[in-house]
Amino acid sequence: MNAPAPLGWLGIVRLGLVQTALGAIVVLTTAALNRVMVVEHALPATLPGILVGLHYAVQMLRPRLGHGSDQGGRRTPWIIGGMAVLSVGGVLAAAATAWMGTALIPGIALAVIAFLLVGVGVGAAGTSLLVLLADRVSPARKPAAASIVWIMMIAGFVVTTATTGRMLDPYSPERLVAVSAGVSVIAFLVSLLAVAGVEGARGHRAADQIAKAPFRAALAEVWAEPVARHFTIFVFVSMLAYSAQDLILEPYAGAVFGMTLGETTKLSSMQHGGVLAGMILIAVVGSLMGGRIAVLRAWTVGGCVAAFAVLTALALATMAGQRVPLGPTFFVLGLANGAFAAAAIATMMQLVRQGREGREGVRMGMFGAAQAIAFGLGGLFGTIVLDLGRLAMGSAEGGYVVVFLVDAALFVAAAALAVGIGRPAARARGGFGPAAPAATGG
Repeated sequence: MNAPAPLGWLGIVRLGLVQTALGAIVVLTTAALNRVMVVEHALPATLPGILVGLHYAVQMLRPRLGHGSDQGGRRTPWIIGGMAVLSVGGVLAAAATAWMGTALIPGIALAVIAFLLVGVGVGAAGTSLLVLLADRVSPARKPAAASIVWIMMIAGFVVTTATTGRMLDPYSPERLVAVSAGVSVIAFLVSLLAVAGVEGARGHRAADQIAKAPFRAALAEVWAEPVARHFTIFVFVSMLAYSAQDLILEPYAGAVFGMTLGETTKLSSMQHGGVLAGMILIAVVGSLMGGRIAVLRAWTVGGCVAAFAVLTALALATMAGQRVPLGPTFFVLGLANGAFAAAAIATMMQLVRQGREGREGVRMGMFGAAQAIAFGLGGLFGTIVLDLGRLAMGSAEGGYVVVFLVDAALFVAAAALAVGIGRPAARARGGFGPAAPAATGG
């Protein structure tokens, strides 16, 4: 069976719309509903924290969901099915949050179900979407494709929060459910239109060409691959370091520099602007360099090292009682994060086909599960280290010194792991398992 022609830029943007739709539902579920529970219902902040944690934890199923799409030979049904489950979960989450105002326990019970559905939907749609992109995008365009889909997800965050923010005022339970339902329906329809006809009637491979195996056997095969296993460990460590900053930087500016809420929000915006700039940089440079793994590996290592340098500088300056220009510092940190994250995602798309054919979904699911678990743990990890640092050092400044140094150390570990990405022979010598065929472009 002949493979279809690689996707052009329009096709890549079309598939990126699925990520936009996915981001629209997720941001409303994890941000707006969080605020309603804590402010309007005066519930402990731990409750939405646990619910969001459930949405991440259930994404451990990503390898199993990817295996299902491997066995069927097509990704589109799993993308559509995942978006359907995600849309239902988003509506139920809003209904559950509204219900908490009059019936707390039933509302919480429904919210648990809803957030589990959200996690399953994100896992099913997101995993198969990335595999489809990896399958249909030429190697030279994969760095740009990786940046485009991530940027379009952020665009989904921005557009949704900007539009629904106006529609949700004044708050009422009925308005919350109606707005959430509207976002979910629009997101699902956008996804349907985005994937229509992209994959083809039978996908890239006919069903009789696919290596059939039980899930556990398929997962064991993929975990035994030195390249896939090493990259999974790198994804976990690097994304743990990335997400550990989320709940630290704005409070640092307020506690140590005495900045107002508005001022720290502007700093956060500068950091996110740096992330976008880093992703655009990888899209341009990576494509010009042909999307080779060696180039992406260099940018990944460089981004991790740069993040280490910025965090170490913040820690040393805080320890010495010196003030640093936070705006440029946060921007550079965002730039480093965006560059290494986009390069890592592009590498993920290159490596997903490195190994036995018919295991692409399991492989991408394993990468995605590592990322989701790291994101779920990162914020909690950062805040725990901060509190322990405060106790050990006896001051808020000392606590931030500790958390910055620990996060910097994580980036050093990520950079060391990044050096070995796509180098199975090196991994075998390091005791990671038998050597596999060399990765293309490394």
